Amino acid sequence: MTRVRYFAAALEATGLDEERRGEQTVGALRAGLVADHPGLAGILSQCAVLVDGSRVDDAASLADAELVDVLPPFAGG
Repeated sequence: MTRVRYFAAALEATGLDEERRGEQTVGALRAGLVADHPGLAGILSQCAVLVDGSRVDDAASLADAELVDVLPPFAGG
């Protein structure tokens, strides 16, 4: 299982700092996250998804992944 960490608005939408997930691709993970956490529906498409520190597309495998970070856009000032 892959450890998924949530930050900023994604943390607020899920109410979780992190959880373990079993999806096999990033696309399946995105679909599963929205199904389990409907509050992510409006922001997940805008989030960067990093797998073991690298930004990947939805076809990327999670079979050997240890960590996924869900990072909404940040504003600075």
